[in-house]
Amino acid sequence: MLSLDLSFYNWGLFTNYILKGLVFSVQLTVLATVGGILFGTFLALMRLSGRPALMYPAIFYVNTMRSIPLVMVILWFFLLIPMLIGKPIGADLSATITFIAFEAAFFSEIVRAGIQSVPKGQAYAGEALGMTYGQNMRLVVLPQAFRNMIPVFMTQTIVLFQDTSLVYAIGAYDLLKGFEIAGKNYGRPMETYILAAATYFVICFSLSKVVRRIQARVAIIR
Repeated sequence: MLSLDLSFYNWGLFTNYILKGLVFSVQLTVLATVGGILFGTFLALMRLSGRPALMYPAIFYVNTMRSIPLVMVILWFFLLIPMLIGKPIGADLSATITFIAFEAAFFSEIVRAGIQSVPKGQAYAGEALGMTYGQNMRLVVLPQAFRNMIPVFMTQTIVLFQDTSLVYAIGAYDLLKGFEIAGKNYGRPMETYILAAATYFVICFSLSKVVRRIQARVAIIR
């Protein structure tokens, strides 16, 4: 008969095994979100530029990244980058580069939709004031677009946090890896995986509640 014993879980186990992985998962999520939004915004502007030399490379990059499983991209970057530069870069740095490059494709589509959601009259007003395309985007369109995109950005960030568990494929010490090592050391692998699932659920469910509140506030501002 299957029996579960969670009595082994204590503060010492958390600080010795779980905390290090949690810190890395959060750091990876933050870096990938910030880097992905910046790179994604650049890709979105390329797609909306109307210039084939900018538009088609951005379309190819976004469609390619969105069509490949993340775990494959993680493995490719981990194996390919050291071959290109002639030295290993480590699992942590490889994971960070991979997540920024991969998430940029998804953030790009969010940014593009956000820019297109801003009434064209706003851009026309900026042009009437003598603004350049860059000034119009920076001062008029993007501030409004980003305000509309905040809930979607946060939702994608929650998904990103869940996806950080895939870095186990290259041996990075993330939250799931911490639980796995704890399970091996305490001889309780099944219980630690259950605790890992519960931890991910609590974090992601709590963040989803925050997103709903922000979404309601943004709707009121509109």
